[in-house]
Amino acid sequence: MPDLRRGVLFGAAAYTMWGLFPLYWPLLKPSGAVEILAHRMAWSLVAVLAVLAVRRHWSWVRGLLKEPRKLGLLTLAAVIVTVNWGVYIYAVNTDHVVESSLGYFINPLISVLFGVVLLKERLRPLQWVAVGFGTVAVLVLTIDYGRPPWIAMALAVSFGVYGLVKKQANVGAAESLTVETLVLLAPALAYILFLGQTGQSTFGSEGLGHALLLAGGGVITAVPLLCFTAAAIRVPLSTIGLLQYIAPVLQFLCGVLVAKETMPASRWIGFSIVWLALAIFTYDSIRTAHAARIRKSPRTLSDVVA
Repeated sequence: MPDLRRGVLFGAAAYTMWGLFPLYWPLLKPSGAVEILAHRMAWSLVAVLAVLAVRRHWSWVRGLLKEPRKLGLLTLAAVIVTVNWGVYIYAVNTDHVVESSLGYFINPLISVLFGVVLLKERLRPLQWVAVGFGTVAVLVLTIDYGRPPWIAMALAVSFGVYGLVKKQANVGAAESLTVETLVLLAPALAYILFLGQTGQSTFGSEGLGHALLLAGGGVITAVPLLCFTAAAIRVPLSTIGLLQYIAPVLQFLCGVLVAKETMPASRWIGFSIVWLALAIFTYDSIRTAHAARIRKSPRTLSDVVA
């Protein structure tokens, strides 16, 4: 039980940090989204190498080099997560925090659809109901925004594909992040050097505090991921599924209460339909997990005697 409690705390910490990211990226202005992304890539590698050095955990490198399929998958994951990070930073720094939270609200429904389309999984009736409500919500919000909610869809789809690729690669979080950031390091450094050569870089020119904040983007990328890994090995997947809603809830609150983004009635209706879909989806997941535990539990003495 103490281990489970620590796992829940680690998971809550990870999703809370992810949920509060919208408060951090605006601090990096006047840096543009691409410059922030480049520094996030570069400094993430520094942070994760420091973690690996403290843990003295390098034995995995030789084994991974012998598995080109896993290296290929992690390279693909690096490209996908770059898209996800870039869209998210752009969304936050252009006052689309609420729409970015929508992306992570609908991400579980997108993952379910991936299971059907790509893995040929069969959905339970309530899962189909949840997906149906999610589709209706996207249509309502398309009408509200006057355009498809492309930021939300890009975040949901890219993160869903990223999770699918990482699942296929089956590599630990710190090791995976190391490979991904190594893949991204060359283009990130090239862009940082380009900005410096053309006088467009804000790193250093905006003061020491700003430079430290840019470098800190790497740390706040690595820390929640490591907390998530610590949670994933201690708590059931169903618990992780519930904890994941902490992040978009906090993002939504940051958008409404801190960034003061406009929320007309039609947008509240769209989000309410999303939340209804997630409530149905969560209920079905909990009910199914509970039924599975009952089936696996030992039979009682009366059952044996009978």
